[in-house]
Amino acid sequence: MSGYSGRKPIEPHVLLAEVVRTKQVSEHMMRVTFGGQGLERFTAVGYDQWFRLFLQREGSDAMRLPTRTSGLGWYAQYLITPKSRRPWVRSYTVRDARPDLREIDVDFVLHGAHDGEAHTGEPGPASTFAANARPGDTVGILDQGVGYNPRHEHDWTLLAADESGLPAVAGICEALPEDARGIAVVEVATAADRQDFRVPAGIDLRWVERDAVDAAAVPGTAALAAVRGLELLDGAVYAFSVGESTLATGVRRYLVNERGVPKTHADFVGYWKHGRGAAG
Repeated sequence: MSGYSGRKPIEPHVLLAEVVRTKQVSEHMMRVTFGGQGLERFTAVGYDQWFRLFLQREGSDAMRLPTRTSGLGWYAQYLITPKSRRPWVRSYTVRDARPDLREIDVDFVLHGAHDGEAHTGEPGPASTFAANARPGDTVGILDQGVGYNPRHEHDWTLLAADESGLPAVAGICEALPEDARGIAVVEVATAADRQDFRVPAGIDLRWVERDAVDAAAVPGTAALAAVRGLELLDGAVYAFSVGESTLATGVRRYLVNERGVPKTHADFVGYWKHGRGAAG
């Protein structure tokens, strides 16, 4: 992930969790529920809370998780592990949490590399894991905090995302107060990928279906165009854009350079970058 780091996690730990169940919630989205005693130490805070997901590499004899959690200490420890034994590491958002049951839901985009790898149409390690996950499969989880973090008074909120950022937008909308005002632009591959979630009455949720614009376009292109075509609301805005890097940075660049929005009023997080594979 790249961009503004947001709010830090509360007492992060590298936790071992296991698959409880899976559910395909839309044409290109699989929801995996994780549970287990390890999640007793996971503090759910809502919004777009995200975490590092550790997946056992094919051919590795065991899940080898880092033990350090402060700063990037985990990553230094990860790098000195022989590559053949390193787990895959990806970044994901908590879609929902049930602390009383020690469970979290995580949505994975299927049939495309939206988890940090080149957008080739071929599933990467995380997409493959989600499509084949079975109860009892184990993963590692390291809480990384929340990206959405307005640091000034504002009158309305602007959210923008592709499908990789849909869980973040859903989590933020569900955490916003009832009187929140704003616009949320979410791009999905097809109309069948829309999801129902709680949205404050004052938030105008606008779905952008890629196949209705250009099915072959890089995810996020249509959402960025939609944001550029918006009639912005009156008053001070707090904008938060997430997903493919060009979308995430493009929204902020447009608002700052063309609409005069202060830089501190527009945050972004790039989850993945078209044409670039993830390390690990």
